Amino acid sequence: MTDAYLDRLVDDDALASYLDVELGSADAFEYERLGEGHSNETLAVTWGDRDLVLRRPPAGETADTAHDVTREYRVMDALQGTDVPVPTTVLVCEDRDVIGSEFYLMERARGDVPRDDEPERFATPEHRRRLGEEVIDTLAAIHDVDYDAVGLGEFGYPEGFTERQVQRWSEQYTWAFEVTSEDREVPEIYELTGWLMENVPEEHPHTLVHGDFKLDNLMFAPGTPPELTAVFDWELSTLGDPRTDLGLLALFWRDPGDPDPPTPELLQPFTEREGYPTREELFERYEERTGIAFEHRRLYQVLAAYKLGALGEMFYRRHLEGNAADPLYPKMEDGVPRLAEYALALAEGEIEL
Repeated sequence: MTDAYLDRLVDDDALASYLDVELGSADAFEYERLGEGHSNETLAVTWGDRDLVLRRPPAGETADTAHDVTREYRVMDALQGTDVPVPTTVLVCEDRDVIGSEFYLMERARGDVPRDDEPERFATPEHRRRLGEEVIDTLAAIHDVDYDAVGLGEFGYPEGFTERQVQRWSEQYTWAFEVTSEDREVPEIYELTGWLMENVPEEHPHTLVHGDFKLDNLMFAPGTPPELTAVFDWELSTLGDPRTDLGLLALFWRDPGDPDPPTPELLQPFTEREGYPTREELFERYEERTGIAFEHRRLYQVLAAYKLGALGEMFYRRHLEGNAADPLYPKMEDGVPRLAEYALALAEGEIEL
């Protein structure tokens, strides 16, 4: 991370002045960029004796509907006090003049986020099984939220959600292709778009959905047994089809004997180890807790790969434009085409679920 890019993320004098007004204190102010995540920027902010986290969009132009951090704040704020574990919210700022974009602050949570590997203390069959149960039980809790009761009744339009998802992510590809197609093409995306539109279910359950529910957006408390204490990255959350969350989790949750992942930079392999529940066991536990049947599984897993590819293509555009310093972004030159080929093989039944 260059100082020049960090300077584009935060005007520290302006932020310090804003916090002085909003939090009523002129405490010592420090911040640093946290490397976790590949979409919105995450900064650790020390404000006196308070440890906070600031979330804002990346620097530079973004797709119209991407990186809505105020939406992320709204849903986390509404979920305070529910069975869904989320960080404590502090404030949201929609005035772009403060640091150059909208942003919000939350209390910093402590624990481990499984990314490239499992926490060492969970490396037993018993703890691995419990980790998987915590994950699926938390997803069930999200889908069980009474969204009207917590003030999210107008948070989205669940009717026709899944079809709109295909349209939305096809538009994200279009935005990215404006730049990336000059470097290389990904023709499989057009075939996938047609297949998804032909196979999208006409009806589906209506719940709050997270939109990006996978292990590296979840935090586990220190100690054992595994306890899931925070769900992050709610920028894609809305009211819609809960099975889209299951499809994404299934894409990232690997079983023993699965083919090599098309994008190892994005998919964690450690759930193949002894003790972790299989995808089928997770689905059965979810259905028992929610009463929602996971139908049309192939469609939802193809849609998950399609969505992940769109995110990767947007990352690659920002890399080509010089608007990101994430080392993952240039890898999407080859990563997205491989993921598109995988998704097409999945759609055509060449890969077992």
